[in-house]
Formats: sequence, C-alpha cells, structure tokens
Amino acid sequence: MPYLQQDPKPRPAAHPGGARGTHSSGKGYEQLKQECLRTGILFEDPDFPACNSSLFFSENPAIPFVWKRPGDIVKDPKFIVGGATRTDICQGDLGDCWLLAAIASLTLNEKTLARVVPLDQNFGPDYAGIFHFQFWQHNEWLDVVIDDRLPTFKGRLVFLHSAELNEFWSALLEKAYAKLNGSYESLKGGSTIEAMEDFTGGIGETYDVKEAPDNFYEILGKALKKCSMVGCSIDTSSAAESEARTPFGLVKGHAYSVTGIEEVSYRGQQVQLIRIRNPWGQVEWNGPWSDNSAEWRSVSPSEQRRLSQAARDDGEFWMKFEDFKVHFDKVEICNLTPDALEDSTAHKWEVAIHQGSWVRGATAGGCRNFLETFWTNPQIKLHLTEKDDGQEDCTFIAALMQKGRRKLKKLGAEMLTIGYSIYESPGTDGHLGKDFFRYHASKARSKTYINLREVSHRFKLPPGDYILIPSTFEPHQEADFCLRIFSEKKAITDPQETEEEKQFRALFEHISGKVSTKHFGSEQDNIKFKNLSLISCRNIISLMDTNGYGKLEFSEFKVFWEKLKKWISIFLQFDFDKSGSMSSYELRGALKAAGYQLNNYLLQLIVLRYSDEQFQIDFDDFLNCLIRLENASRVFQALSVKNKEFINLNIGEV
Repeated sequence: MPYLQQDPKPRPAAHPGGARGTHSSGKGYEQLKQECLRTGILFEDPDFPACNSSLFFSENPAIPFVWKRPGDIVKDPKFIVGGATRTDICQGDLGDCWLLAAIASLTLNEKTLARVVPLDQNFGPDYAGIFHFQFWQHNEWLDVVIDDRLPTFKGRLVFLHSAELNEFWSALLEKAYAKLNGSYESLKGGSTIEAMEDFTGGIGETYDVKEAPDNFYEILGKALKKCSMVGCSIDTSSAAESEARTPFGLVKGHAYSVTGIEEVSYRGQQVQLIRIRNPWGQVEWNGPWSDNSAEWRSVSPSEQRRLSQAARDDGEFWMKFEDFKVHFDKVEICNLTPDALEDSTAHKWEVAIHQGSWVRGATAGGCRNFLETFWTNPQIKLHLTEKDDGQEDCTFIAALMQKGRRKLKKLGAEMLTIGYSIYESPGTDGHLGKDFFRYHASKARSKTYINLREVSHRFKLPPGDYILIPSTFEPHQEADFCLRIFSEKKAITDPQETEEEKQFRALFEHISGKVSTKHFGSEQDNIKFKNLSLISCRNIISLMDTNGYGKLEFSEFKVFWEKLKKWISIFLQFDFDKSGSMSSYELRGALKAAGYQLNNYLLQLIVLRYSDEQFQIDFDDFLNCLIRLENASRVFQALSVKNKEFINLNIGEV
C-alpha cells in the first residue's frame, strides 16, 4: 500500500450530511436495496464476503464459525428493541473493548447515534438483507454498506451482541466498522478515542488522572452535559497485566466508558459520584458505592431513581469520584465541538484541515533528535491573528492523526510513533532549512511522541506566525497523516511551498483530466509518442490513488510526477537513437538504473511481455513495466515485514 502525499491545502471541516458511498459497485445503499427487493434476492456483499478473510488475516479461526443472518439465529429479529442503549453492548470473543466503550458512549446522544446508525432500518416488509452505517474518516463521512450475515458458533453470535438476544443493531455496527478497517481481527487492541472520533468527527483530548487539574470533576460534568464522549482505563505495567482483575473488581488495560456524573446527598453531605460501564456487560467495581454497597441504604429512594441506581450485574456501576482518581489512570474525552471544555458561553471555533504524507527520502525526516533530516518534514505555517476574548494569548488545538494504519495491519503495519513541534516563524517564505532548527528552540510541542493514531494538545501562544512540524519519531518511516487545527479565533494555516511547488500546482490545475507528454518539460520533448495509453492511465491511478476515488489528487500526482521525471530521464539515457524506443537488450541496465535488479527468468518474462517483434520497447510499455514493478515491490516489502514478525514471534516462543 503506497503512502502518498495528500493535498496540503487547508480544508473546511466535513459535514456528515453528505456521506460518500464506498461500495465497489459505485451504487448507494438505497439503490442496492431496491435492486434486492426487485429481484427477491437477499444482499450479499462482495466487498466483505462471509469467509475467513473477513474474520482474521494472521490465522484461521480456532472454531468453525458459521455465518448466519439474524432470521436464522432467532425467530423474530429486530434492529433496535426499546431504543438503542448502553446495555445493548456486550463484548464477545474479540479484543475490541475500546470500540465497545465508544459505542456505549455513543448511545448517550440520540442525535449523534442517529448519524452513525440510521434508524430507518429494520427487518420488516422491506427487509433485503442490507444495512448501512456512517463513519468519519480523515475529514470525510463515509457510508458503509454491509449484508447482515454474522459469524456464529452453535447458533450464537461470536462477537459483539446485545443483552436482548433478538436485537442486532450493535452486532451489525461492529461488522460495518470491521469492514471499514479490513477485518474483525483489525479491531483487536486500540484506543477508545479512536472510535469516538470516527463516530463524531470530534477532537480528542487525553488526561492523566493523577495529574488532572483541580476542577477535573467540573470538566467531566461539563463534557457529558455537552454530549462529549468520555472513556477511561487503568494502566498496565506489563503485557501480563492486560485484563488482570484488581481486588476491587476493576480490569487493568481495559476500556471503560463514563456514562454519568452526579452529586448525591449522603448523611447530610454532598458526595461526588461518577458512573462507569464495563463493555463486557458484567464484572463491576465492588468498593464503596457499588451496586450492593451499604452506602445506598442511606440514600433516599427518589435519589436512587434519579440516578437510575439498580443492583444489576450489567457492567455499570457508580463509584466515589475520589476513589475513581485513585484507581483509574487515563481519561479520554472526545468533544463533539472543540469548546466543550470551555466556559458556558457558546462560541464557534475555526477549523482547518491539512492532508499530508511522510515519504521516505523526501519528507520523512523524523523528530528533532535527527537534525540532519528533521528539516525535510512537512512544514505548516500557522497565523495566530486574534487574541482570545479578554486574554493576551490565542488558544488552539493541534491534532495530528496517522491515516489507515489499522487497515494495513494485515500487511504487517503497526501504529507509528508520532508527534509535532511548533516554532516561531522567522518571517521568511519557503521551506526552513537545517540551520534554522540547529539554532532555534521550539515554542511548543506535543506532550510526547507516542504510537497512537492521533496526538492532540491545547496550546496558548501570543499572536504571530508559527511553523508546525509534524513528524514520526524515527526518520524514513512512511505514512499518510491528517493535521487538524482548531482555534478560538481566526487562525490562517498554509503549507510552506517553494516557488517551484507553486508553479507545479498551477500546472496541475491546468492539465487536470489530461495526460500528454507536451507537459513533461523541454528535456522530455524528445520522446516520440503523443499520449499515454488508457492502460497506462489506469495503472498510474492504481499505483497512486490511495483514496479509491479513481482519480489523482494534486499531491498524489505530485509524487508520481517526481517518479515520472526520473523514469523519463532513464528512458532517454537508454534510447540511444532517440527513436522513442529502446532495445530490449538494454532493459536490464535501464531497470537497474531505476532501482530494480532482476534475475534472468523475470527479465525474460518482462521482455516477452513488453517488447515488440523487433525487440524494441517504447516508453509507454517501459512506464507500465515500472509501475507493475513498483506495485509488486511494495507488496513484497509489506509481506517481508509481516513474515519477519512471524519469524521473530516463533523464535521467542521456542
């Protein structure tokens, strides 16, 4: 999977109303459903088939799963029974408690839930075996269509299920999210904030409970009142502690959701309580204020009803906030609007989005520890022009997200360690060089470099111009990223472009939709052909189109353009008579110059495929050959990483 630079121009925040369809047929949910109703055939999704590859990528199932539709599991299936609630979330045999905790939080906001889970779906007369859900991905809302075949064992759902055995919205939601990320196995392990953001398009913030501010209780209360999604967890000191139970009934390394925060009158005093839910649907806190604790005997029945307190083993429990701070370590808050934690005055935040990439050998410079390459990272200019009301500084949130890593798990990819630094701009245009960073310290930076999908932090800086440098910790690591800047007042963000890059952007806008050698530049005018073939254009898109749009965005085209210039130069070098073709006997040298050394057998196959009867290879065929080799090389590298991890794992077990 290539990691390609995306268009760095600032983009407005996405609006969920116009979710983009993702089905390979190009058809939307309604069109697919109507086709099924017309033919009388229940929908079967070819993009996520009912087979082992949709379940696991690293192993075969340990038990024989059977894919069944809800109507084959129970007699009277329902999409939702009595409203979608947090008690509909019961974890199965998949390590995705982080996702389930986010789903439980999602049910607390009807409007947000209805956006992710369209409620006009059912098993009624217009049932066609097809459902759809909507998720936010990198500033875009996607509509994900699935069929309703679910993995079962002995007639029961294997993964997420509802406490109501005939209710299936939560199991289908999990399947849609698994499809979005490539497989069910891709959902193993994660951070609750990741799913929360995918459900809302919101901005996440993480608090270390032991270092939280004095008004942390008020912060949490305000966040829940503003319908923010809140999760919490207990740290582990080693892998052996993962999901280990404490004497108080809590689970380490496990994702919980915060579902309420209230004060209760207890023996003449107000006590601060917090309500937590375990997505397992069982295993609860057994200390003070737990379901059957003595404290509730001193609370009036009316107060207990107000708090929906009931002694049920449903995974949800109250605990004293002081005990919460002692036993829990991390709280994650996903603000549906970035001002959720500010004062009660409503105000609109400005939002800017940048899509970019770290590309080995070009823009993957690593952190400041690697001075020789740090300056090559993407550089985003930030103009802070207006102070906060009544303040001397400007407030903004910078959130850096690495894209698509969970979906790439099956190719051996893991979350990279990422972060960013912010420097005061020297006031000069263009990309800042190595010497600037040698002699200037950063004004602010992310709290840490960490291997999470997103790193975010709030900052207060004086008005002025700044340069934000997003990077991986180690250099030469490739990934796409999305940088979001939320500011209380107007903040203008621009990528640092050279004059050459500005001219190139103008060229791209001029030739969009056209592919012709007349735009290759004066050096390439000697190539004797008019246009690329349709096959070449399709192969170029296959190589460079990471979004699946069927076309190239500016930054994708920019990366390809750099490759194309190199390949043209090589072709001209071996086209000795400037006839527009090279001898097939020169192909070995040309491919070596492009970075490919092939054995005789592969070289022979390529010559047979791409040379004509006179053993000549024109540029169009040479280009197609290199594109195919580039794709094959990336697949091989990904498989090599995966095999290496497999070998290391088995060595460790021996």
